Amino acid sequence: MIEMNEKRFLSILEKLIGESQYVQNYPPKHIPEEDKIVDHVLKELEPYRVENGGVLEIQHVHSTPRRGNLIVRYKPEGATKYVSFVGSHLDVVPADPSTWTNDPFKLTIDGDRLYGRGTTDCLGHVALLTDFLCSIGEKKPALTTILTVCFIASEENASIPNVGVDYLVANGYLDDIKAGPVFWVDTSDSQPCIGTAAVATWTLRVEGRLFHSGLPHKAINPIELGLDALAEIQKRFYQDFPAHPDETRYNFASPSTMKPTQLRCAEGGLNQIPPWFEVRGDIRLTPFYNIAECIKKVSSYADHVHKNVTLMAKPEVHGPCSKYEVVDTEGNTVTGKVLLTFDEHPYKGIACKLDSKGFDALCAATTSVLGEVKPYSICGSLPLVGDLQEAGYDLQVCGYGKSAVYHANNEFCLLSDMKNATKIFSKAIELL
Repeated sequence: MIEMNEKRFLSILEKLIGESQYVQNYPPKHIPEEDKIVDHVLKELEPYRVENGGVLEIQHVHSTPRRGNLIVRYKPEGATKYVSFVGSHLDVVPADPSTWTNDPFKLTIDGDRLYGRGTTDCLGHVALLTDFLCSIGEKKPALTTILTVCFIASEENASIPNVGVDYLVANGYLDDIKAGPVFWVDTSDSQPCIGTAAVATWTLRVEGRLFHSGLPHKAINPIELGLDALAEIQKRFYQDFPAHPDETRYNFASPSTMKPTQLRCAEGGLNQIPPWFEVRGDIRLTPFYNIAECIKKVSSYADHVHKNVTLMAKPEVHGPCSKYEVVDTEGNTVTGKVLLTFDEHPYKGIACKLDSKGFDALCAATTSVLGEVKPYSICGSLPLVGDLQEAGYDLQVCGYGKSAVYHANNEFCLLSDMKNATKIFSKAIELL
C-alpha cells in the first residue's frame, strides 16, 4: 500500500497555497492563472516523466493561455483495466484577508489542522494526488490498471466556458477513461458522496408603479406583488417536485427546494413605494428529477401569475389599498408585471451508480482504512459531474477536506484525513 510522504506533501501544499491568491476565480475581478499551480506540480513530477526515463505520461492542455489542465497517466506493462481520479481543481474561491485569523494565502500549520484558501477546496487534493503520483513514479507498482489523474482548471466559476474539464471532454482527451471507474475528488468529510443536486439560479423581476407611500391606492407595490407571486410559484413547485422516494435510499439530507436568497429594489426614500423589485434565488433539485423540465415548468408558473396578476392581490393580508392594477392620472390602466428568468448553464445533479465496481471498491477501501463507511448525499452541487455521467463516465464522488469550512473564512483540512485518503486511494486501486 502506498502511504503519504508527509514532508513532501506539506512542502507541495505550502507552495500551492502560496499561489492561491493568483488562482481566485470570480470574473471579471479575479480570473485565475491555473498554470501557477501546474508549474509546481510539473516540477515535482519532472523526475518521473517518461521523457526523463520515468513512468509517467504527462499532457499539459490549454484552451486559454496560462489556464492549463494537467493529465497524468501511469501505464504498467500488461495493464488492461482503467481507474481514474478527476475533479481536483486548480482554482479557488476568493478570500478576504481582513476576515481571516491567518493569512489565507499562506499555509499555516496548527497541529493536525492545515489552514489556507484551497486546503479543503481543492488545492489540498491537488497536493495529495501530486504526492501520490510521485510515490507511483518512485515505486513503479505492478498494477493491473492504467491509472489516470486529471487536474482541472476553471471549476469554481462557469462564466468563462471551455477552459476546464468541459474542454477536455469535448476534445476527446478523456475518452479512454470511460473504460473504468472515475473518482471525482472534490467533496469532503472522507466518505463517499453518492448524490448531489442540480442547481438553477433565477431572478424574479416585478414592475409596479412608483408613488408616495401616503397615497398607496395610487401605487402598485412591487414588493408585495413580488412576495405574493413568489409564494404562488413556490407552492406549485412543491406540488410538482415533492420529496422523491429515492432520496431516502441515497441518504439525502433534504429534498428539492426553491427559495429566495437575495432581495433588492429601486433606491428611494422610505416614503416612496418603489417602481420595481427583484428577488433572486435558486432551485436545488435532487437528481431523480430533470432540471431542464423543472425550469420549463417553473417558468410556466410565473407566466400564469403574470397573465393573472390582478388575481394575486391579497387585501386581507396587505390592506385594502394593495392592488396590482390601477388607473393613472391620464386614465390609462397600469398593471403590475412579473418576469422570471433563469441564468444560463444550470448544473446537473448526479446519483452515482450503486452497482458500480468503483463504488464497491471505494466503500471497501474506506471501511478498510477508517473502520466504517457512511455514504451520503447533499443538495450541494458540483459542476459537470452530471454531464460526465450522461456522457458515459462511471463517476464516483469523494473528498477529504471539511464541509464545515467549504468556501468559508479560516478554511482548513486535517493532515490525518489527507494521509488516510492516500491509503484509501491505494486500497481502491488494489481492489480494482
